[in-house]
Amino acid sequence: MATSDSWVQDSVTCDLCDNPTQQFCNSCQVSLCDTCVKKHRVDFSSLSHDIVPFLDRKIQLVFPECQHHPGQRCEANCLRCSVPVCFKCVISGPHEKHKLEELTKTHEKRTQRIAADTDEIKSELIPKYQGKNITYESSVSETHTQFVDLLNESKKLRQLWHQEVDNIFDKIDSISQSHRKENLNVLHTYHNKIKKLIFEMNKIVEQNEKLLKSKNFSEVNKYKSKLKEFRDFLHNVDLKLPSFNSKIEQGKELSIEFGDYRAILNQMLQTSLLADFPPCISRIWEQMDKVRVTTTISTEYKPLLGVACVGEAEAWIFGENQTITRIDIHGIVKNTVTNRDKTGLSGISVTRERELMQSDMDRRTVNIVRNGMPEICFTTPEDWSPKRLCCSRSGEIFVHICKLNIRATYTNKIIRYQGQSIQQEICNDRHGNRIFKDGSDSLFITENNNGDICVSDTNANTVVVVDKWGRVQYSYDGISAKKKGSFHPRGIVTDVLSNIIVADINNECLHILDQNGLFLRCIDDCKLEKPFALSVDSDWRLWVGFFHSRKIRVIEYLKNK
Repeated sequence: MATSDSWVQDSVTCDLCDNPTQQFCNSCQVSLCDTCVKKHRVDFSSLSHDIVPFLDRKIQLVFPECQHHPGQRCEANCLRCSVPVCFKCVISGPHEKHKLEELTKTHEKRTQRIAADTDEIKSELIPKYQGKNITYESSVSETHTQFVDLLNESKKLRQLWHQEVDNIFDKIDSISQSHRKENLNVLHTYHNKIKKLIFEMNKIVEQNEKLLKSKNFSEVNKYKSKLKEFRDFLHNVDLKLPSFNSKIEQGKELSIEFGDYRAILNQMLQTSLLADFPPCISRIWEQMDKVRVTTTISTEYKPLLGVACVGEAEAWIFGENQTITRIDIHGIVKNTVTNRDKTGLSGISVTRERELMQSDMDRRTVNIVRNGMPEICFTTPEDWSPKRLCCSRSGEIFVHICKLNIRATYTNKIIRYQGQSIQQEICNDRHGNRIFKDGSDSLFITENNNGDICVSDTNANTVVVVDKWGRVQYSYDGISAKKKGSFHPRGIVTDVLSNIIVADINNECLHILDQNGLFLRCIDDCKLEKPFALSVDSDWRLWVGFFHSRKIRVIEYLKNK
């Protein structure tokens, strides 16, 4: 009856032919039949061979033959030259006096590196790439949808222009298609690269797992790590969605901007439902290298809670005494409005017709002030109190409302009103998570030229930007400004360049971001004392209200090219 060892021997075939194995070369780790023993010795005649019966075999590393001394097997690794060497190379050969390491030690280090690489690829990189793969599959669809929406807007605006300007919109559509193709090409290219690398990493994992089992030093020694390439490639793709702005002044001027393309017509147009798009850049502006304080205004308010500019040289301001004062750039009081019942005043803004709006938390109303008296525009939903607000260029009103929840804190969201009707609620992202953190502090709101709603979430100490459909675009935590203190955003505005300016009360500075959330600079050299309230006038000067010192500082930071 055959023993288990003999059965194993019969089941193993010769490495040189298909006959059952009887012998084994310990030196080369090769299984041989009796017939092939001689052939093996002849094929590698320069080397010595330890041929033993298969059952007496020893499993060990196979050391390569020395390149300089035929017949000698390498026993060490030259650390200076990074090649295997034999005893003769060390005694009198080209590697004399070089620092050496045993090949078994070198093999151990290489296998450890292979195992570590394999583990990181399997446990970290492949899951990351798979996550990015899902993300960019979604991005392709979202990008396509965004450009479809842009084309739809183009078609609506086309109806407002005369037939003789069709070539303008043809140009716009062409640019949109070009941008769409460019963005989708970038996404597809990156997406395909990710899928290719996932396949390649899986293949490398399979190869590495075989190498880890291999006893062939030469095969293991040939291993070249690609881990750095895989680590370095994984990054986010920057997509550029062109802004779409239009301005129509009936009987005077019609202008439209789409990305870098701009057209202006001076002619009579019929009334448009979209007659107050964000103003186009009639002059080319740029940021000043060194900002300039135009004036410092003293007020009666401590704390100073809000500033809302009216035109180029006046602003409404308010504090805790429930009065709203209109002052000019010299600090002269022009008008004063007292809130009804002298309680509940929580926010102010100015409409495109330069009328004052105010929110009343106690009465749950948003009011417009006419002839010195507040008139109710609308009442917020039951149990929801209005706080800060912002009047858009299209005549809509964004209001921060809050409600006490079962956790004894406040739930926050933003409502878009058109007249008395709620047009939109901004509260949850596409995963159902709350966009704004629970808390009792106000959200400061402004609208950018591209329709984005920019919010200072003072409860989360973060700026959050959503598009006009309420989809989160990005958030900004102030880290890129590299300030010593933590970021505490308060007042927020946008300017003619679509930049976002936000007051940081803790670091006593203003952060300036571009419309995509990229940090541009800080204004921190104007002796800003706890900046809290923020507004921008029609000459694009910043009015910065200080929380404790009763002062407003007017700052020029843009200049005409």
